[in-house]
Amino acid sequence: MSNYSYVNFNWDDAKAAALDPVGRLVYRSNLLGSDQRITNTGGGNTSSKLMDKDPITGGTVEVLWVKGSGGDLRTAGREFFSSLYQEKLLALQGVYGARADKGLKSQAEDDMVAMQAHATFNLNPRASSIDTPLHSFLPGKFVDHMHPNAIIAIAASANCEKLTQEIFGGQMAYVPWMRPGFELGLSMQKISKEQPGIRAIMMGQHGFISWADDEKACYTWTLDLIEKASAYIEAKYQAKGGDAAVFGGQKYQTLPEGERRAVLAGILPWLRGQVSQQKRFIGTIQDDAKILRFVNSVDAPRLAELGTSCPDHFLRTKIKPLYVDWNPQSDDAAALKLKLAIALDQYRVDYTCYYNDCHRSNSPAMRDPNPTVVLIPGLGMIAWGKDKSESRVTAEFYNCAVEVMRGAEAIDNYIALPKQEAFDIEYWLLEEAKLKRMPAEKELARQVIVVIGAGSGIGKETAHRLAKEGAQIVCVDLNAAGAEATAKELTDKLGQGIGVAGTGISNCGPAIGLGANITDRASIRAMLDQVALAYGGFDSICVTAGIFVPSDTSGHIPDDKWALTFNINVTGSYFVADEAYKTWKQQGLRGNLVLTTSANAAVSKKGSLAYDTSKAAANHLVRELAMELSPLVRVNGVAPATVVQGSAMFPRDRVIGSLAKYAIRYTDDEATESLVSKLAQFYADRTLTKAPITPADQAEAYFLLVTQRLSKTTGQIITVDGGLHEAFLR
Repeated sequence: MSNYSYVNFNWDDAKAAALDPVGRLVYRSNLLGSDQRITNTGGGNTSSKLMDKDPITGGTVEVLWVKGSGGDLRTAGREFFSSLYQEKLLALQGVYGARADKGLKSQAEDDMVAMQAHATFNLNPRASSIDTPLHSFLPGKFVDHMHPNAIIAIAASANCEKLTQEIFGGQMAYVPWMRPGFELGLSMQKISKEQPGIRAIMMGQHGFISWADDEKACYTWTLDLIEKASAYIEAKYQAKGGDAAVFGGQKYQTLPEGERRAVLAGILPWLRGQVSQQKRFIGTIQDDAKILRFVNSVDAPRLAELGTSCPDHFLRTKIKPLYVDWNPQSDDAAALKLKLAIALDQYRVDYTCYYNDCHRSNSPAMRDPNPTVVLIPGLGMIAWGKDKSESRVTAEFYNCAVEVMRGAEAIDNYIALPKQEAFDIEYWLLEEAKLKRMPAEKELARQVIVVIGAGSGIGKETAHRLAKEGAQIVCVDLNAAGAEATAKELTDKLGQGIGVAGTGISNCGPAIGLGANITDRASIRAMLDQVALAYGGFDSICVTAGIFVPSDTSGHIPDDKWALTFNINVTGSYFVADEAYKTWKQQGLRGNLVLTTSANAAVSKKGSLAYDTSKAAANHLVRELAMELSPLVRVNGVAPATVVQGSAMFPRDRVIGSLAKYAIRYTDDEATESLVSKLAQFYADRTLTKAPITPADQAEAYFLLVTQRLSKTTGQIITVDGGLHEAFLR
């Protein structure tokens, strides 16, 4: 097939020719993985059977290179592929057969995954996946196993076998649902021997696998089959009435975007608190036309209750989503919250029953019974995960499930995996072992932290410090461009994450930049609502924003500058706390507020009257807020001494003014960096440690106060001043 309408043909002969055999496998894999119509994030696998030199005997042997456990085809490099002796893999069939014949088939499947390690070629450390036998036992030199929505729609249809014959004729065989592993691999091997002309197999409830003896031919053949399936489905879909008739037609109307976002911003923090009763979750909203078409439809409740079909889907989305039958045209947000509360309780009961009905004697303990996907007519979908990337992947997978349901309903009737089969995948002991082998979560994982003043200086440094420990960071600054620049630094360093993006502000990664004026309540509220739309809520806020207005030579400060100083350094922090507490109360999750005061709050100095008195007020604000916001929120302060390096409060002219005041020698044409260094060292020499105070020193204090390391500390000020004895507690 030369022309494609439903997939993209991206093979470049010149690029492929420049690569070695394993490089071409990586190239083919990346091409297939880059198109979500071909396979989903983390899903599918590819392989090549290549001849190589045995490092022990020096002889030529056949080696199976196959995508290993974990990783994503779109981004996988060579290191994500395991390599195994093909001859040894085939020999494992006898080991499996002997164990399965004794009635230990399920245990034998699990044992074989570990046995595959004995076939490792050249000490490759990448663990092989459970799909390895499928690739080894099929005759093709090159094999693709994909999860396209169009193919899964056929696989998840009640009459899958009949449809496979009707659509593909004799080009594709059929195998009923089996858990990936040796039994499935042997069944496919049998089919390929009995039907030697076949080069593809439909896998009931799962996906398909295709093969060829030429790499480009394998890639093209995979695309051909997906194209054929897609064209068939779309023709049937249009014949049934297309978008107007999909999912039984429309039952509810979508709220206008402004209303939609207002309702979501109001409900999300509460909902986050509800689903985070065991572990905190980060949210992603999706409210594009396709997902709204589904949640607004007549059939959405029925199809949502059936759950997903493909194992790759429900490992992320659980056995089923939570659908809330809310009428956006007649019910208000209060009614939605009530319906959500009732539905969440029922979901937890249903999940507990599912576990109790299906668990086996050696099953792992029941996991979190809260939903990871919530569907609301008129609003869209909310997906949850341990971080932004995972919630985006969860959203992606349910998008795939919706497309599968659309296709299956267009050509037949959609069916889901039987609950016991779904449970055995979700609670598979090997999957549990894999989860336990994963690295421990970072200290601030699952946390959303708002850093106000993140555009420069201490705020920027704090944002980087907290992101390093796994937090999702909201960078906020009066200068929105500065906040966005810091957020970009973080995403450039950490990566944007994987999975489809949400829509609007939810289209973000581990950091986002927002503008806000902390002296304006409306601006603060708008910013916090944006945070809710981006991540579902927040856990901690660090206010590093501040202003210093020096007195003139007579010691006088204009009234407007006095007011501005107090508005930013004191009133602004109060406004932030007061508005944020509304959200914290909705969430019901413990949080942290860290304000910035100053060593100057305890030291009287000439020339900084407004600043010093405002910081003294900020010190007491910390104590008052600790009382007001307890026990839900801990409130503490960080009191820096003069931080010159990287501080927006020390532009060149102020540095020069300070050098002149303290009679420190300098020249007018001296580099700013040199001037800053001189002033910083002067201040350092006045301390006990004799070392300049840096933004990184301050960031460490903010980090400590938002972690659980000081979980019983509130109403306190941590001074980071190098040992300024004039500021000692007295």
